[in-house]
Amino acid sequence: MIDTATRQAIRNEADEHAVKNGCWFSEERADHVCRFFEEHLRLNKGKWAGEPFKLMDWQRNDILRPLFGWQDAHDSRRFRLAFIEIPKKNGKSQMCAGIALYMLAGDGEQGAEVYLAAADRNQAGIIYRGATSMAKASPLLRDYVIPRDYTKHLALPSTDSFLRVLSADSYSAEGLDASACVIDELHTQKSRDLWDCLKYSGTARRQPLIVAVTTAGWDRNSIAYEMHTRAQQVIDGIILDDSFFAHIAAAAEDDDWTDPKVHAKANPALGTIFSAADMIRDCREAQESPARENVFKRYRLNIWTEQDVRWLSMDKWDASAGEVDAAALEGQTCFAGLDLATTTDLSALILLFPDDDGGYKLLPHFWAPEENARLRSRRDRVPYLAWAKQGLLTLTPGDVTDYATLRRDINELGDKYEIRELGIDRLFQGAQLGVELQNDGFRVTAVAMSFMSLAAPSAELERLVLSGKLHHGAHPIMRWMAANVTVETDSSGNIRPSKSKSTERIDGVTSTVIALALAIGAEEGSAYDDHGVLVI
Repeated sequence: MIDTATRQAIRNEADEHAVKNGCWFSEERADHVCRFFEEHLRLNKGKWAGEPFKLMDWQRNDILRPLFGWQDAHDSRRFRLAFIEIPKKNGKSQMCAGIALYMLAGDGEQGAEVYLAAADRNQAGIIYRGATSMAKASPLLRDYVIPRDYTKHLALPSTDSFLRVLSADSYSAEGLDASACVIDELHTQKSRDLWDCLKYSGTARRQPLIVAVTTAGWDRNSIAYEMHTRAQQVIDGIILDDSFFAHIAAAAEDDDWTDPKVHAKANPALGTIFSAADMIRDCREAQESPARENVFKRYRLNIWTEQDVRWLSMDKWDASAGEVDAAALEGQTCFAGLDLATTTDLSALILLFPDDDGGYKLLPHFWAPEENARLRSRRDRVPYLAWAKQGLLTLTPGDVTDYATLRRDINELGDKYEIRELGIDRLFQGAQLGVELQNDGFRVTAVAMSFMSLAAPSAELERLVLSGKLHHGAHPIMRWMAANVTVETDSSGNIRPSKSKSTERIDGVTSTVIALALAIGAEEGSAYDDHGVLVI
């Protein structure tokens, strides 16, 4: 006969199946983990920092009570693996830190080994710092838990237990006897190696637990999507796995992603941690940009998307054209971005002139090897030769880029315009040209093509286009490239142009982003060292 607590705890077909196999629900153990949070832990972030960890309804009723309250027929915890997928900014990181501390100090495990895992040590360190702050502020734990921050390690000598960070970029399968693992942002794992290591690391424990928490990603060949698919099948009753805990808070792909009701459906902390007004503002911004739409869907609505997406609205691009008079700009200060994409195709130099309304005027310059231009005009129908006749593209002799011509032309531009700084791709193919231009008197700055370096100028370029403040004079080659460009995003929602994903050449857009990186750095006054090298 099923007791009342177990009957009331049944949520789906998976729970009904588990009951038939002897599983039952313990109110006492469910209450125990909730009391640990609310009586012994203190929040460490935002306006509630220092206050008791008052659980939100979704944390209490959807995660902690079922995860720890359900027991198997042998009086051990039913669940061995928990997959929790929820949008950003819903309080999952602090909940994960609390779970890690509970598994260290509240689960009754002698010699507990609790691991915090992520794609790299910095990501894993987020939960570690949360756990450490909570332990230091806890009336119960502060006298017993010893932090060793230099190794990202918490020790609990009274039970010979510890908690430490383990990352995909530094781990060994040897010697792990995990009682618990908390894996943050599973979608950022580049391979399944760490996952497989941790999955079998607790086989000697009575009731080991792996908690994988993530937002939606884009790679459908990843371990995160594999777990997402299995979790959805468990929720839908397609797979009956008594030991797999699944919780997904998300909008459906066919939902109206602009509807506030859909926002609430995917975000259980909406109105608590962040406001509906914030969500509406982010949604409005996403509606103006295909790239921001992708980011909004992934991080705000937890919808799996593609990595790459067409970036710029051509209507907005055309509306931002303005008038650019090259002669009128002579003698004015500008920033330059140089992109030498290959030795056989287009090279681009963008001169970026700040104007009086907080925007910029662009003067693009392009070069291509003559033989390659003829081939591409004939084979790919790209009008290189027509552009050259119009004076929009300089053809260099031969079938590879003639850097001597580029050096000559750039020096001539330097005589006309006050080029304050010239940015180049740190790994660009014409490294010697950069040295020569520096010897010619230009201040040459190497810019890494990383998210860290390009996120801010990429976002600024998008903002300028949307606000009509990036004036390009309707340059045909720039328009072609703006229509080609695709962006990719990282795990924090940062964007950058992607040459590998874009449909065609985007060198002019990349050069513009490089020039914007210099302009932003000059405005902030702290992004560059005394030698003009970008600090990243």
